[in-house]
Amino acid sequence: MDGDSELYFELNTGAKMPSVGLGTWKAPPGVVGGAVIAAVKAGYRHIDCARVYDNEKEIGAALKELFSTGVVRRNEIWVTSKLWCSDHAPEDVSRALSKSLEDLQLDYIDLYLIHWPFRTKPGSRGWDPDVMAPLCLSETWTAMEGLYASGQARAIGLSNFSTKKLQDLLIYAKVPPAVVQVECHPVWQQTALHNLCKSTGVHLSAYSPLGSPGSWIKGEILKEPLLLEIAEKLNKSPAQVALRWGIQSGHSVLPKSVHESRIKENFSLFDWFIPQELFSKISAITQQRLLRGDFAVHKSCSPYKNLEELWDGEI
Repeated sequence: MDGDSELYFELNTGAKMPSVGLGTWKAPPGVVGGAVIAAVKAGYRHIDCARVYDNEKEIGAALKELFSTGVVRRNEIWVTSKLWCSDHAPEDVSRALSKSLEDLQLDYIDLYLIHWPFRTKPGSRGWDPDVMAPLCLSETWTAMEGLYASGQARAIGLSNFSTKKLQDLLIYAKVPPAVVQVECHPVWQQTALHNLCKSTGVHLSAYSPLGSPGSWIKGEILKEPLLLEIAEKLNKSPAQVALRWGIQSGHSVLPKSVHESRIKENFSLFDWFIPQELFSKISAITQQRLLRGDFAVHKSCSPYKNLEELWDGEI
């Protein structure tokens, strides 16, 4: 692959999704707008959002500024948002997207994802057992297909789905998901899901590609000795090696930062590559899922009694 062809991944809809997106989870209000503007000026053409991050309004204002000042046109930027667990009832799906579009000041979303294979009561927040509700994934997906048909969502997909849950959905989906967005990095490589995605034409997009070191997940993947060794050999940062591993694996990557220097560094991935003999060593790293999802598990109120059930053994 040459550098230019790696700037995008073509989805099963025919759309070209930019391979590096700015993650906005845990990007605080008052800061996230500036991060979006800095990222777009640095070359990013993909912003990953979600209703539950509580910052779509500020991102919308930043996008409006970028459009009105001519930095970028709407059709040059890819914006993803996500359906929260409390909006899974089919009649709530369209309303939820409309609210995100209103906050983002957009007419359509490039990609809309079911955020978790988990449902809570309408209007609720959080994961308390008393707001947990029975799943209705096939009905939710049918409503998502309606958003795709209407053009409000140019592509639809999933987030935090196991290999088995993606397989199950592919059986009944009339419109297959274009993307599955999951935790993926050298310490959690998602090999089984990667292989299923390859064979079914679903694109794997990696959140927390650096292990979310600044969040409560406290991933330490950038201290992984092999990444440090490869970074030193290639004169790159461990973060760049982790991101470049994702792109060479065929995944888009969604690094989150609000610091301009880091935002730029995380995008400097296209004029170099990890040689095959070093790349293949990365598969030997001990694997560990960092975002385990304990909050979605409950003996009686959740559809998932334990983590085994939530991830179908992929833990």
